[in-house]
Amino acid sequence: MIVAIHQPQYLPWIGYFDKIDRSDVFVLLDNVQYKKNEFQNRNRIKTSQGWQWITVPVLYKYTEKINEVKINNTVDWQRKHLSALICNYSKAPFLKEHLGFFEETFSIHWECLVEINIHIIKYLNKALGINKEVLVASNLKLREEPTERLIDICKYVQADTYLSGESGANYMNVDAFTQAKIHVKFQDFHHPVYQQLYDKFEPLMSIVDLLFNHGTHSLEIIRNQNKR
Repeated sequence: MIVAIHQPQYLPWIGYFDKIDRSDVFVLLDNVQYKKNEFQNRNRIKTSQGWQWITVPVLYKYTEKINEVKINNTVDWQRKHLSALICNYSKAPFLKEHLGFFEETFSIHWECLVEINIHIIKYLNKALGINKEVLVASNLKLREEPTERLIDICKYVQADTYLSGESGANYMNVDAFTQAKIHVKFQDFHHPVYQQLYDKFEPLMSIVDLLFNHGTHSLEIIRNQNKR
């Protein structure tokens, strides 16, 4: 049993979904400190000028956990995000298949950042054909120390393998996993090159860039570049 664990991000990039696809259970780590200027409230999409950020404005207070962060709804961000997707992907062959979901999503009044992130992640999993169990960490009883928290999650789902991000060794105690009889495996992600709109390939875009351009073939493209 392989478990992968990651903070809920906004419109996550391709490697995020490769990580989910490689696991049996994926846990959204929403009960850790929010990190400003990372990917919890923003991501990048392809444009005719290269790429641009689309960012959910938040009302963040220092030390708040991800699931405590509120959205700043005094800003008309939802209309801008939907417009950015439509404008920049109007010629993408699979935009129309997913446009209804995003129109509905951006019509909802979201109070908490984590709620829209989880909503979108679950939809994108289904759209890609990744049928893995998704749990939310704040629903579990866990210790606070970072490595102990991860081990507790592994034990809760009865995983014998923890799939970590490539930089996981920099912040966690691998020996503690060994003592808990949990094998740590590090994600080795190779970014696929695929047909995009506009000139010059831009890596590290939100998964929607791949999905809007390649539809149901998106997961196959990821897997072909990252042989199991």
